[in-house]
Amino acid sequence: MDSTVSVLKVPQKLYRIGEIVKHTPFSRQTIHNYTIMGLIQESQWTDGGHRLYDESVFEKLSEIIELRKSKTLTEIRDILMA
Repeated sequence: MDSTVSVLKVPQKLYRIGEIVKHTPFSRQTIHNYTIMGLIQESQWTDGGHRLYDESVFEKLSEIIELRKSKTLTEIRDILMA
């Protein structure tokens, strides 16, 4: 095996809001609101000004789904920011 292969890094997959909406029960507006509230965080921005999220957003959204069963968004923000 060529030793140069071990130095290559797999590029990080980044998701636009539309891709997140397609794979979650959340609307585009909800994703936007959660970002503004600080519940989730964009990883980067495109040159055109679109938010990009890394794969961890799906884990965070799953956590929010569970917390929403018994907590308000303000309480969830406090928990996630702790």
